[in-house]
Amino acid sequence: MAREKKAKAKMEQAKGKAKEAMGRAVGNERMTAEGKAEQAKGDARQAKEKGKDVFRHG
Repeated sequence: MAREKKAKAKMEQAKGKAKEAMGRAVGNERMTAEGKAEQAKGDARQAKEKGKDVFRHG
């Protein structure tokens, strides 16, 4: 289960980076902001999962 959530976090980060890059390329500030938000969401999810791992293995 944790592996799936980590993968989802990585996927969100990658999707956000792509969206941000596309937004910058076409000059769309909204798309750039949405991409950054998705990256932040993925970062938060990944940090949460890493925290859980510390308690499981530590």
